[in-house]
Amino acid sequence: MASPSSLRDSTQIVLPWASLDGVQADLEAQFTVTVYDEGNAARIIGSPVVIKEVSEYLVRQGISLP
Repeated sequence: MASPSSLRDSTQIVLPWASLDGVQADLEAQFTVTVYDEGNAARIIGSPVVIKEVSEYLVRQGISLP
């Protein structure tokens, strides 16, 4: 059985807000995700398939992922 942390990792990305400067609007327009404000961090939540696509998009934009 999968652990909760591995399932959570496949459905979210947590980044500093500054990383999303200039791409947040495009991100929300192109993908079915929810972006939550957690103070200094942004939590991007979506289905595992969409999160993978978002990860690839962010890397293409030059944003490094944890």
